[in-house]
Amino acid sequence: MKIKLIRNATMKIQYNWYTLLTDPMLSEKFDIESFAGNSRNPTIGLPCSVEEILKGVDAVISSHTHQDHFDSDAIDKIPQDMIIFCQPEDTKKLTENNFTSVKPIAQKVSFNKITITRTAGHHGTGEIEKAMGKVSGYVLQAENEPVIYWTGDTIFCDEVRQVIDEYKPDIIITHSCGAVLDNSDPIIMDARQTVDVCKYADTSTIIAVHMEALDHASVTREDLRRLADNEGVLAEKLLIPKDGEIITFNF
Repeated sequence: MKIKLIRNATMKIQYNWYTLLTDPMLSEKFDIESFAGNSRNPTIGLPCSVEEILKGVDAVISSHTHQDHFDSDAIDKIPQDMIIFCQPEDTKKLTENNFTSVKPIAQKVSFNKITITRTAGHHGTGEIEKAMGKVSGYVLQAENEPVIYWTGDTIFCDEVRQVIDEYKPDIIITHSCGAVLDNSDPIIMDARQTVDVCKYADTSTIIAVHMEALDHASVTREDLRRLADNEGVLAEKLLIPKDGEIITFNF
């Protein structure tokens, strides 16, 4: 099983002999508007070509369709007959953009002997969460494969704890840049919350992504590693991949 971080929340996950592409943000550097008034987005380029990213992909899994997770370049460049798993709230948008194999997940689906279960979260708190709208995470399960929990754009909350308690994932992928809007509290996990996930899920390996690509981020990879080191979280417990890095697991 392999996970390749492309950039932000865009990953290629090789799982049970199939390749899943998550949250495709395929724009060139600075092609998307600013989120916080600091810089246009994404603030860095892709580590490889779009053609290489899409090569071998069997399906896309979308946590939600904000521009930093499913951008206009993804709409233009992903084949229209590609299977796209999504939360039900995004079905209309994706079908209106001419994707013909949109598969909304109400609870769970089976895809080539992979069980994909949709999970809940909170994209911030209070009024800002209402503005951000519905988001989802997913649990992947297959025979002879590790259980993966991809949290999606959420803070560390009771819903995340419940998923960890129920599924006891081997791998947890967190969105960890501590993004903020208009002086809000973090709308996804920051360094403190990511370290708290590490401590709560004491048998899981944590992979922190969604970092150093957007202008509303408040946490760098160095910030997260520094706090983890100070809190006694080992490097093999919390992995913080660079863009383009491949992580291989043998369970």
